[in-house]
Amino acid sequence: MQTPGPIEYERATSVQNVIELLEKYGPETRILAGGHSLLPMMKLRLANPERLIDINELDELSYIREADGEIRIGAMTRHRELLESELLAEHFPIFVDAESVIADPPVRNRGTIGGSLAQADAAEDLSAVCSALKANVVIVGSGGERVVSMEDFHVGPYVTAIEDAQILTEIRLPLRSGGGSAHVKVERRAGDWAIVAVSAALWMDGGAIADAGLALSAAGPTTIHATRSEELLRGRDPSEELFAEAGELASEDCSPTADGRGPVDYKRHLAGELTKRALRRAAKRAVNQGG
Repeated sequence: MQTPGPIEYERATSVQNVIELLEKYGPETRILAGGHSLLPMMKLRLANPERLIDINELDELSYIREADGEIRIGAMTRHRELLESELLAEHFPIFVDAESVIADPPVRNRGTIGGSLAQADAAEDLSAVCSALKANVVIVGSGGERVVSMEDFHVGPYVTAIEDAQILTEIRLPLRSGGGSAHVKVERRAGDWAIVAVSAALWMDGGAIADAGLALSAAGPTTIHATRSEELLRGRDPSEELFAEAGELASEDCSPTADGRGPVDYKRHLAGELTKRALRRAAKRAVNQGG
């Protein structure tokens, strides 16, 4: 059995302290939040940091609150807190959908939204959720903070816009009227990584779709942002025919690979079918909210 190599460990006392430590020790230092992605990679020697900076005591990064027309979520907010948040359930029920099928209770008790997004794993659920909701993330370094859209945050497989000596601190979800959202997932067994998952958000105005967000997990090397489907949906009245057409585009635009979870054709079929289901549920929720 492989074990992690020798490693130094330090516990951070504040966001500023994290940045100072990252600058002091250099790029071979990694941040430890929930650890459910990083530690297995270290065990397999896929990640070999020289030092870990533990940020689990940074309560300043654990919150869900409304401010300036947004829902703001601290990067250290745990999956369990996302699942149980009444504020998120009211405005973005997609989080309840996703968190209900992420891993198991022990993982949900420790894993964080910031760690999930920063891992940039294409099969991870919350990256698709935040992409569909057109979220922005806040990245902080010694030069101050910058706000980055989810579209620009994931640069490539396991690569994000977070640079050396920077830390993800917050996720911002714009509040807009007439919104409905949903996340659907097919997995081999409860709590497993997705075979394919789809996140959808619709914003209605006068019975028509004013705007749409659609993203897929486990359907390519990164989270797939289905821009052609979004363009198709805008300005149209919701219907089964429209959702089926959007599903066809999403199926064409994803790029799954064959593995133990299924062949490419099966995953493309799932992408199209789950897109229809997610859009159907999001539209129903938007109508119920008065969109």
